[in-house]
Amino acid sequence: MAENPSILSHISVGTNDFERAVAFYDKVLPTLGCKRIMEHPGAVAYGREYPEFWVQSPIDGRPASVGNGTHIGFFAASKEAVLAFFEAALDAGGKGDGEPGPRPEYGEPYYGCFIRDLDGHKIEAAFWDMDLAPDYELYVEPHAH
Repeated sequence: MAENPSILSHISVGTNDFERAVAFYDKVLPTLGCKRIMEHPGAVAYGREYPEFWVQSPIDGRPASVGNGTHIGFFAASKEAVLAFFEAALDAGGKGDGEPGPRPEYGEPYYGCFIRDLDGHKIEAAFWDMDLAPDYELYVEPHAH
């Protein structure tokens, strides 16, 4: 894990209907090459190789709520994967919150979609088509101080 460039260990979203939420993500996340990685009572972790995204009943026993202005973005390997994610999410009961397509305001290579899951969490699938803009810098090197 020391070589992983991400600053994140994992992300968790709460649910008020655990079985229903897990069934939703079991249908949606495989479109992006993700699978169940780990399970605990009231919690399931998904990822490609390690537990990056958790769905769980809140530990404190209080109702789960949605963060205004918060969303979870998942990488997609292609435009087709973005579309498959969107369609699987709608089929599993999610609500569209941004059709699949380019969004030039996010950068020329961006192609993605947004969904609200069954608990109202905003999730995104994004494909970065670097062939469209080979000189586009997706990641900018930090400036020396």
